[in-house]
Amino acid sequence: MPAQIALARLLLLGLLILPVAARADLIMVSNEKDNTISVLDADTLALVKTVPTGERPRGIVLSPDHRFLYICASDSDRIDVMDTHSLTITGSVPSNPDPELFDISPDGKTLYISNENNHEVSVVDIASAKIQTEIPVGVEPEGMAVSPDGKTVVNTTETTSMVHFIDTAARKMVANVKVPSRPRFAVWSPDGKFVWASSEVGGAVSVIDVASHKIVAKITFAIPGISRENIEPVGLAITRDGKTVFAALGPANRVAVIDVASKAVTDYLLVGQRVWHVALTPDNTKLYSANGLTNDISQIDVASRTVLKSVPVGQAPWGVVVVPVAKGAP
Repeated sequence: MPAQIALARLLLLGLLILPVAARADLIMVSNEKDNTISVLDADTLALVKTVPTGERPRGIVLSPDHRFLYICASDSDRIDVMDTHSLTITGSVPSNPDPELFDISPDGKTLYISNENNHEVSVVDIASAKIQTEIPVGVEPEGMAVSPDGKTVVNTTETTSMVHFIDTAARKMVANVKVPSRPRFAVWSPDGKFVWASSEVGGAVSVIDVASHKIVAKITFAIPGISRENIEPVGLAITRDGKTVFAALGPANRVAVIDVASKAVTDYLLVGQRVWHVALTPDNTKLYSANGLTNDISQIDVASRTVLKSVPVGQAPWGVVVVPVAKGAP
């Protein structure tokens, strides 16, 4: 009994620090066909939780403070909001019909949503959960990417085959760039000087100079034994040093590794079938791919360019993000 009393006194005084189990980063995957988000432990790749969402979850975006995951529930015509601490859906914000991909402003206040069915970009204020405006774009808008400084948004339109540059202050298009057929995704270089856009049917990735709105490089792919028609680039990820781009090549079942300086493909990494999107860990040591037909994700070691393993998730995984969690957090 005296020992228990002494322990209680130490706890009350804050003099005794008990060990707290470290938590790993979390991998979150949107499963298009079973309306869920799979949450996995990034250290062990064990399933932590399966979270039900609205219908047909596809694009997913993390808030800048990592506290919330925003989910395009495409067939429910809304954006679900998931708390990354409690791993529960806490609400939703509106969207116009069929949201597929979107991005968030650097200050975490605004969502820019690509609405495929009505050919516009919806601008949503997160705090009020209201659509502030709609910006007309080309036919079948898809990819969305906000510049590092938050001043420009790019949107890709599949049928129009264009990358549209939108001024976020004026909320209007300021330039259009024609790219190869069916552009699906876009990312900005970390310095904000270039936009990389994937063209699924065109089988290429275009590098656009932001200052001139001109294509300065066009990267194509060649894989022995794979026809050109089956090489369909979709998701892209760029390392934080801006030196490497990873491109998901769809039914080619590969992730291409592109050297930014030379604009050359340096490797092809075999992953699961129908790879849709890819995401880097915060420290850029691992890359994860969402493989839509094999219902799994693949883990890639970035330094060695080695596919380490694949683990099952839900039905038709589509989007993937990595949520950093502070080590030592309860």
